[in-house]
Amino acid sequence: MEGGETRGLLSPILLLLIWNRPGHGYDLIDRLADLGVAAVEPGHVYRLLRGLERDQFLVSSWITSRAGPPRRKYEITASGLSDLKASMIRLRHLGRVLDTCVALWEEPRPPDAGPSRSRVVSWQGDSG
Repeated sequence: MEGGETRGLLSPILLLLIWNRPGHGYDLIDRLADLGVAAVEPGHVYRLLRGLERDQFLVSSWITSRAGPPRRKYEITASGLSDLKASMIRLRHLGRVLDTCVALWEEPRPPDAGPSRSRVVSWQGDSG
């Protein structure tokens, strides 16, 4: 998904990714892209990770490697897992709302339902 639609969802998504498999910042950014969240600034991700750690939802430790510089590996805490569970309940509800909206958009309109879609202003603001 492009744009800011997912900006407010990045914290629970990061918690989910770390719950699924602990990792370092760039690994998490790559995994976000794999989910379709590609237009995210690395600096924003790192600020969120630091905030999640400050809130004690994550802990981090430095991992050294022969192949490169040390990296900070993030792992979820019990508090983070509790927050993730609550977030998944909210996201499940949001998913149902979005599915309902898309289904409404795709369902045929009765002839007496008012202006046709071709006469409604498009998403880009152009008249049809």
